[in-house]
Amino acid sequence: MTAQRRSPAGAKRRPPLHAVEPKGAAQSPAQAAPRVAPQAAPVVAPKGRAEAGERTPTLAPKSKGAAKGAGAAKKKVASPVVDTRTKPAPQKNSKKPAPPKAADRREALDAAAALLANAAEELSADQRRLLIDRLAPHAPEPEPAPRTRPPAPAPAAPNAHDFEIFAENLARLVDQGRKALAAAIGGMEPGDTRSELASNVADAVKTLGVVAERWMAKPEQAVAAQATLVSGLTDIWSQTLRRFSGEDTPPIVPPDPNDKRFSAPEWNDNPFFDWLRQSYALTTRWAGETVERTEGLDPQVKAKAGFYTRLVASALSPSNFVATNPELLRATLDARGENLVRGMKMLTEDLSAGHGMLKLRQSDESKFELGVDMATTPGKVVYRTPVMELIQYAPSTETVYERPLLIVPPWINKFYVLDLNREKSFVRWATSQGLTVFVISWVNPDESQAEKGFDAYMKEGVLAALDAVQQATGAKHVAAAGYCVGGTMLAATLAYLAEKGDDRIDSVTFLATQVDFTDAGDMQVFIDEARLAALDEAMSRTGYLEGVKMATTFNLLRPNELFWTYFVSNYMKGVEPAAFDLLTWNSDCTRIPRANHLFYLRYCYIENALSQGRMVIDGVTLNLRKVKIPIYELAAKEDHIAPARSVFTGAKYFGGEVRYVLAGAGHIAGVVNPPAKNKYQYWTGGPPVGVYEDWAKTAHENKGSWWGDWLAWITAQAPQRVPARIPGGGKLKPLCDAPGEYVRVRG
Repeated sequence: MTAQRRSPAGAKRRPPLHAVEPKGAAQSPAQAAPRVAPQAAPVVAPKGRAEAGERTPTLAPKSKGAAKGAGAAKKKVASPVVDTRTKPAPQKNSKKPAPPKAADRREALDAAAALLANAAEELSADQRRLLIDRLAPHAPEPEPAPRTRPPAPAPAAPNAHDFEIFAENLARLVDQGRKALAAAIGGMEPGDTRSELASNVADAVKTLGVVAERWMAKPEQAVAAQATLVSGLTDIWSQTLRRFSGEDTPPIVPPDPNDKRFSAPEWNDNPFFDWLRQSYALTTRWAGETVERTEGLDPQVKAKAGFYTRLVASALSPSNFVATNPELLRATLDARGENLVRGMKMLTEDLSAGHGMLKLRQSDESKFELGVDMATTPGKVVYRTPVMELIQYAPSTETVYERPLLIVPPWINKFYVLDLNREKSFVRWATSQGLTVFVISWVNPDESQAEKGFDAYMKEGVLAALDAVQQATGAKHVAAAGYCVGGTMLAATLAYLAEKGDDRIDSVTFLATQVDFTDAGDMQVFIDEARLAALDEAMSRTGYLEGVKMATTFNLLRPNELFWTYFVSNYMKGVEPAAFDLLTWNSDCTRIPRANHLFYLRYCYIENALSQGRMVIDGVTLNLRKVKIPIYELAAKEDHIAPARSVFTGAKYFGGEVRYVLAGAGHIAGVVNPPAKNKYQYWTGGPPVGVYEDWAKTAHENKGSWWGDWLAWITAQAPQRVPARIPGGGKLKPLCDAPGEYVRVRG
């Protein structure tokens, strides 16, 4: 083998290293030529090559031990150069060399490491950087560090004293449960043999049974739907088993960041609770999609089936039970069961407050007092009828607009939602803008007013208030505003006045108001002929609808946010709710007279008579087309009570110019949105023409509150100003201070 063949392939590209020739070695011309070049980097030959007689240049060692090794190698390579063109004759009984032992390998590696270390010392800084750059692409990538979760703190082991406390609290819980049961049973009216809960359950079973019949009529589709559910649950179980074995696998159903029920870290970190969460989410989603895909269902039945499905899914959530909710488990263990005792005590109190029905507490009502913390805008009650008090508010400007404003709130809640506190009060803000504001405060009726119907509320309420406003101010024309069902009555009143040729109201604002009930949302679920008959029978015993029933109905439209969140927090965690003015107002329920409620449900929700021109009041058939005054129609984008699409449809039935405005948020927050807060937004896009979805796509978004837009609209119609009007300064004398007496009657 020639010297060129023995040189490494990349020797010429290496930096110069010191090479030492073995002493006494014969150098032929052929051998000398390649050894002249100092750049050739000799390497240490493996032991097998040295034994075969191959000449191998060696790296000059610095230690004596290394030099001796080099001398030994010199003696072994003194044989003539082997001609690589001829093959050596095979030797008899030749054996393959034994593989090197572990000790020999370690010795060779140690020697190579020493030689490389010595060679590295000869390199300049630039050469070292160049070497590192060339070796970097061939270096193995480091393995990622395994993801580890911080270990959860180990709970303290319960002792005998803890078990004694648990046992004592368990006994107290049982005793408190008996009191809660007594409160529920004791509140039942004599002769009330029908359970409203049983009636609702029966209707739900009947409705969902219709859905099941449609699916069973097509077995192949039913089997496919069931297979989809089973497959999804199997995938979740398989993923859970992998997590239990230590794998970090992503969930099949990712958590929803907007679902506050599953915000505790255990719902994701603990494989068991993660399995519960995923299985629940997959099943509820499958159930909802199954209802939506049901063929041949009546729209009313489909709407009811979808609602009942959501209601049942909310009730069966694992977050509602102590054994399947990690937060409740932790709270119960930490409190030794005391939280459950406190919760059962609150449940007893709320059942007693609702006279056997659950009056779910959502706020600490003890922190608020009417006229002190809420409904504080200065004013006087200047007029009163059996169904309402009329409040005139004191001005806060030297001059006011000549045309006064009359507000008609809903009678199913109290008016002070528009006067919650100084910062949120629409009434206070309107007076500060120079408007003379009047508000109707509806009576909280008892059995003596059972026969006060829709027409009585119109005549003794809206029309009587209109007369009183004119007497108090002397104004010829009045601007009116109606909120929710108060707006529905105001629309009927305007149609009534149009038939009579009465034009005293020459501008109207509707706030989250429906006049057409074709697409009235989830409220339609509660209203059909059978439910109306059952409701009539229940109200006939008292003469009115309990306010707590209406409040519960509204809460069930959004069960997760408005019912189960408070149910779990109050009665399982045993935590008193915080003080919140809006929720305090929401729980201040009002009763509804039997005659009024039945008329409203039948002729609005069931027969949709107002928009169709078939509603008759006091012998007058109402036609909204004859209402030709300017209209400001405000809807709320996330409204579940008066859906924005329903408000849009109803706005097209009026005969005059309509400015349709869409506010952000829901039925309350979308309306009560003071400019100083700079929250939410509103959209403007011209009159309600075409379909709602097309209007919403092209509407212009405006930041902040709609109040300023409305003020510019209403004041441009009648900009004349007069000296400020003091309550009682006209023909009507004050009866008492605002907020009046009717509003203080509790339901």
